[in-house]
Amino acid sequence: MQKYFPHHQLAQVKQLTLAILLTCSFSMQVSAVTLLTVDASTPVRMPLTGYLRMGTAVAPDGQTIGINNQYLTRNGQPWLPVMGEFHYSRSPASHWEAELRKMKSAGIDIVASYVIWNHHEELEGKFNWSGNRDLHRFIELCTKLGLKVVVRVGPWAHAEARFGGIPDWVVNAMPTRSNDPQYLHYVERLYQQIGKQLKGQLWKQGGSVIGIQLENEYNLNNPGEGSAHILKLKQLALQVGMDVPLYTVTGWDGTVYPSGEVTPVFGGYPDEPWGVSTVELPPKETYAFRFDSRVSGDLGAQTAASAPGTAETDMAFTPFLGAEYGAGLPAMYRRRTLVTPDDIASMLPVQLGSGVNLLGYYMFHGGRNPVGKTTLEESTLNGGYNDTPMISYDFNAPLGPDGQQRPVLARLRPYHYFLQDFGTRLAPMSVRKPELTATSATDLTTPRFSVRSVGDSGFLFFNNYVRQYDMAVQNSLQFSVKLPHQAVVFPQSPVDIRNGSYFIWPINFDLDGTSLTYATAQPVARLDHGKDGVLYVFAAEKDIPVEFAFDAHVAPYVSAANSQASIKDGHLLLDHIVPGTKAAFTLRAPGNKPVTVLVLSPDQIQHMSIGNVAGQRRILLSEQDVYFTDDGLQLSAQGNPDFRFSIYPALQRTPSAKQKIKVTAPDGIFQRFESSATSSPAQKKLTSITPVVTVLREAQPMPPVVIGGLAKAAMQPIPENFRYAAGWKIDLPKEQLRDIDDALLEIDFIGDIGRLFDGTQMLDDWYYNGQRWQYSLKSTARRDLSLTLTVLPLRADAPVYLPKEHRINFQGAAQVAALRQVRVVPVYYLHVKP
Repeated sequence: MQKYFPHHQLAQVKQLTLAILLTCSFSMQVSAVTLLTVDASTPVRMPLTGYLRMGTAVAPDGQTIGINNQYLTRNGQPWLPVMGEFHYSRSPASHWEAELRKMKSAGIDIVASYVIWNHHEELEGKFNWSGNRDLHRFIELCTKLGLKVVVRVGPWAHAEARFGGIPDWVVNAMPTRSNDPQYLHYVERLYQQIGKQLKGQLWKQGGSVIGIQLENEYNLNNPGEGSAHILKLKQLALQVGMDVPLYTVTGWDGTVYPSGEVTPVFGGYPDEPWGVSTVELPPKETYAFRFDSRVSGDLGAQTAASAPGTAETDMAFTPFLGAEYGAGLPAMYRRRTLVTPDDIASMLPVQLGSGVNLLGYYMFHGGRNPVGKTTLEESTLNGGYNDTPMISYDFNAPLGPDGQQRPVLARLRPYHYFLQDFGTRLAPMSVRKPELTATSATDLTTPRFSVRSVGDSGFLFFNNYVRQYDMAVQNSLQFSVKLPHQAVVFPQSPVDIRNGSYFIWPINFDLDGTSLTYATAQPVARLDHGKDGVLYVFAAEKDIPVEFAFDAHVAPYVSAANSQASIKDGHLLLDHIVPGTKAAFTLRAPGNKPVTVLVLSPDQIQHMSIGNVAGQRRILLSEQDVYFTDDGLQLSAQGNPDFRFSIYPALQRTPSAKQKIKVTAPDGIFQRFESSATSSPAQKKLTSITPVVTVLREAQPMPPVVIGGLAKAAMQPIPENFRYAAGWKIDLPKEQLRDIDDALLEIDFIGDIGRLFDGTQMLDDWYYNGQRWQYSLKSTARRDLSLTLTVLPLRADAPVYLPKEHRINFQGAAQVAALRQVRVVPVYYLHVKP
């Protein structure tokens, strides 16, 4: 059993071997047990306030957004929100509300979005803020749904946009990204336009806009550039009324900014699609805890820094905020990366355990470039460093361009809910460096972990996952954390941690008045049911036994219905817990609310969503995709019209009979339901619709890939080379789709670049990388549709990187352009109104 000792007793037990192990400052092997130690006994420094000169922090109703050198605050309390990037101008306006609801349901608190200049003023003086470019309406919807907003106003955005988003007519006529008077004249005019869009939407006006990001990846430091330019942009923003609680700049790749006027935000990606390597990269430092820096390697800035950036010298004065932790990766011509859910989610314990106090993703929602007078993508053909698709901005994001809720969401949600409910506890905690740490990001054998703590409470963060590499299995581990008034060793029984594990464990965690000494399960959420008590949800980690430990005085108040309780050395241990939908145990301590503890399995936690239903915060378990609406739930599923879901706490009023939703036998503490989105057996047959595919032309021999551009690497083929593409006609009679709420055209091809046309209008394009290419037919399902698909051949000698799982077997051929399958996947919806 674990032990902890008040400091005044430590001197009395130093002669005991166990106590020596508890207080040692290094890791050692004793009876084949590896004890990993962390000294977290030093006091946490008080936050520094007043250094950062931000804007108006008080809303009309008295609510506040603040910042100090350690964390953000909301109404005076520490705040650790989750931010996700969603580009309104790359998504249909008719879909915005549903997509924002999906983001909120996934635990997003703040929506970030670039204002991409050439999406709004492609031609000089002709601004377009209508339709998919209606920034004002987009922010209104965020406000309606209770989402905060950070507007990234540029003027240079990057965003894989043509000239970084700066219009051609500006680039051609004047110097950019500097204090050149002519350039600043047009920047001020852009800011005036943005200011009009934000009018009434600012935090100080009762709106949701709490932050402005100036420029992006800015490390230029020649005359007229540098920190003076960022300061000038801030002055222009204030001049046109953009007065907000937070002003940020990106902090990586040698960023330059005026200290105290803005705060840097950071990021990290699991690969480098902007790189030039045609093979797997070494292990990325995104998976290694950082104790002395905040910059996570190369993030793709297109300009080179001439000296260490301001962010490196500013660490004592600014909090560690994130804005671009990759929730996916973009497709780039020369390097076509593809990530798995674990590739993304495993970064989260690392970033939080390294001190991140704003978890920001780029991108959280994929999209498509608008069609303009010119193509609006980044391209070497127009001087860009990278080649990206003309239209697709899928980004392998958690939410796809057509609202697809992808599997990575299931891995991310538990961390977001954790931050919503326990981020106030985590934000003030300092990072504690273990005595034993990995020597580098390429060290795949040393345990990777960190502790954040304040006082005697904390969290342990562990990561044994590195993308594309196997980590060593960590055998027989125990952790020793020395706190100001005690030392804690856990778990009681040493654990083996497999390759691929990553998690957060609590230390001296408050369960509404009862201190949980430790648990080998991750806290996820707290649901308050008023006088009926509180439910805490924990997530078990695969292959690690679940233990909860308390001081022995708690024992009389514990009902261990689904766990085994034992008293050892004056402490209560609850173990032999089988994760599931039954309560693991309950606490009924005098003077405290009753506490129920639920431990869900790794599979169950991935099917969990939390949101308000029928006026109360509830847990939903469902294998179908879910988001919460004002009047209930919206479930959807690709290809299968049958729905099953469970809710806790139970609904007092079950859904109406006309919804054809029936209650089934309870599942532990959950109320269970099932339904079908179809009303007749005939409709169920619509789950397999076969489009008619006709060959139009065969591929022709493709010229070699050209090496060049700024990166001196493989360049995307010139437009004239698409004459060599293979072509197919895809017919979709509307009768086949008439009973479908939505349908996704799914194209499985091998080759170089695929393009989808309606007549001569390009609808979408795709670089082959093995990912499913989907396109929604919702807007076209009311008419007969004949589409054209072209696939440019990929040469066997093309110097492009493909994921090893999806590399093409050319079987001796010089090139390949083949269509393996085209299918239509129906999307069924179920709206549940209690």
